[in-house]
Amino acid sequence: MSQTTLDDDELFGEAAEEVRADVEAALADARAALPDADAVWAVDGENTLGVLNGLRSTLDAEGVETHLRDAKKWYTMGERAGAFEDGDDLAAEIEALEATLEDLATTRELVGELTGQLPALRESLDED
Repeated sequence: MSQTTLDDDELFGEAAEEVRADVEAALADARAALPDADAVWAVDGENTLGVLNGLRSTLDAEGVETHLRDAKKWYTMGERAGAFEDGDDLAAEIEALEATLEDLATTRELVGELTGQLPALRESLDED
């Protein structure tokens, strides 16, 4: 092997490109795992409880968390190593996905609470 193929700067540049590609791929996978906006908006069900259960299932974002964690892991490693000349776009996308994930979790929790309260309300109304 020639000395030029083992140049530290060149190797670091290649590694930085690979780390950035890993972050971008994980972010793309996280975006792909998000629920479809139309599926959240147009939920089918024969009754209110069925609609709420369908919505709650649609709001599940389990895969998003895994991919976002991978993106943050690779981004953190690259950032600490100084591998990104400009990683602001990656940081902004990670932050945006974190906010969306938090919104999904909050909404799913609220729908779950409503789903749990609705049968008791119906029973209470039937008694009156």
